[in-house]
Amino acid sequence: MTGRGNNGDVKPLFIVFNIGSGHGDAALARATIENACAEAGRRCFVMLVDAPGRLAQVAHQAVRGAQQAGGIVVAAGGDGTISAVAQVVLGSGVPFGVLPQGTFNYFSRTHGIPADIAQAMQVLLHESPQAVQVGLVNQRVFLVNASLGLYPKLLEDRETWKKQFGRHRLVAFGAGLLTLLRGHRNLRLRVELDNSTRELRTPTLFIGNNALQMEQLGFPEAQAIDSGRLAGVMLHPVGRLAMLWLLLRGALGQLGDADKVRNFSFKQLTVSRSRAWGMQHIKVGIDGEVSRLRLPLRFSVSPQPLLLIRPAAPAPERAET
Repeated sequence: MTGRGNNGDVKPLFIVFNIGSGHGDAALARATIENACAEAGRRCFVMLVDAPGRLAQVAHQAVRGAQQAGGIVVAAGGDGTISAVAQVVLGSGVPFGVLPQGTFNYFSRTHGIPADIAQAMQVLLHESPQAVQVGLVNQRVFLVNASLGLYPKLLEDRETWKKQFGRHRLVAFGAGLLTLLRGHRNLRLRVELDNSTRELRTPTLFIGNNALQMEQLGFPEAQAIDSGRLAGVMLHPVGRLAMLWLLLRGALGQLGDADKVRNFSFKQLTVSRSRAWGMQHIKVGIDGEVSRLRLPLRFSVSPQPLLLIRPAAPAPERAET
């Protein structure tokens, strides 16, 4: 059970609800949340976020409320929303819950949290917190992945398509295909890994902190995630047709065996420009959202875990691996 708050009642829920996430009915989702809490005799405070710029502010309010009441902070939204709220929760000592409302929901699926909001509420109301690994890039939290190069460009194009055609997986795939067909530029990077430094050219660098996603792409490094390591993927420079072939292999779960792909696991990785006079900032995709971060980029596992409310049993999508 999730225990009791500071005033002796069952821990209240402070729910940061991004009404712009997903493609469902926000009013219906809110009613489902409030009805589930009422039936369980549980206090909950639904804190609506109607603009992306307010997400961090509302998350801070939720953390303060949870600290005072001995409660739980819950993020309702897609992986980007969940990651942004986790950034505020990490290190606060407050348990964390999620109500997945996004397109892919990799974080919740990895930890066995249902996509159905009524079922996810039952997890929040009846399960206990467990420590889960958090990735960091320059102290920015990522729960699923962080990337630079081609992948952030794909995310930007995908967001443009979603605004026109809706938030569906087929739209995301179509946007990715168009991005690859338009061609890409290679990054010139200096990478420090395992006490060695090398300079390389790559269209994209992808860092994974989600075993389910890495398993689906066909990378054995998925097994290293959750044990204090992250998974890294770098592509060798390739043309458009070869890149499309790699996309197909990824869809088939065979990308880890491709000749033009280097995959590895690590505890710490530092990335900078190969030329000292180059740009000092770079676009980084972080759990589906694109930000500009200052170089060098330092990837690592957070020394502090998230205390996630999740089922004790393994996630169904990973149980067979």
